[in-house]
Amino acid sequence: MTYIILAAGKGNNLQPLTLNYAKTSYKLDEETTVLQRMVRSIRHFDKNAEIVVVVGFLADTVRKELEDENVRFVMNPFYEVTNSIASLWFARDYLERENVAIVHGDVVFSDEIVEQYLTKPTDFPYVLVDSSCEKPGAYNAVTREDQVLVMSKKLEHFNAKYSCMTKLDPVSSRLLKQEIDIMINNNMYGQFFEDSLVQMIMFHDFCLFFQDIAGQAWAEVDGVDDLLIAQEIHRRSNV
Repeated sequence: MTYIILAAGKGNNLQPLTLNYAKTSYKLDEETTVLQRMVRSIRHFDKNAEIVVVVGFLADTVRKELEDENVRFVMNPFYEVTNSIASLWFARDYLERENVAIVHGDVVFSDEIVEQYLTKPTDFPYVLVDSSCEKPGAYNAVTREDQVLVMSKKLEHFNAKYSCMTKLDPVSSRLLKQEIDIMINNNMYGQFFEDSLVQMIMFHDFCLFFQDIAGQAWAEVDGVDDLLIAQEIHRRSNV
């Protein structure tokens, strides 16, 4: 499988903590950062993984952090003025692989989530959501039956928190590539890449499914509290 890890952002929500320090480089223990754990967890469950890391902010530092991890790097040179859709656009050639996972670089998943979802091939497109979260995430979802109706950062009413992972089969990955090309060509480089999935749902009758990981351990590291949760997940890990 191919894994595209989005790790180009500046972490503006965590400034001043991230002025000179990428949040993906936060330490989970003395020898493991958030991003290193993601890469190593993938490699543990998928020995043949093709791992692509999109870098931008403090790119040289991130490259050095992963220099022994057998990953490929893609640079988003415009990370200061773009969002994740631009990062994925620079890595768009990898969307032509047969099975693709797109995951945020600042997330820590339990071993179970990595094994059951992230590294398991899929024959349909889906996102991970968590219906048990008490507080909203940066991106939330409205679901019905087994499909996502809409996802957005601005939803007032939603029933699940987007869990920062998208899985694509060969057909949906190529459709996504086409959509982000259209959006970038229309100067929509300030959007989240997930917004392209919503465009596909709304205007192209695209069926996006979901898997609910309610009750399972994961954390998007957007603050100190999140980091503490992530460190505890890592402490309990067998990887």
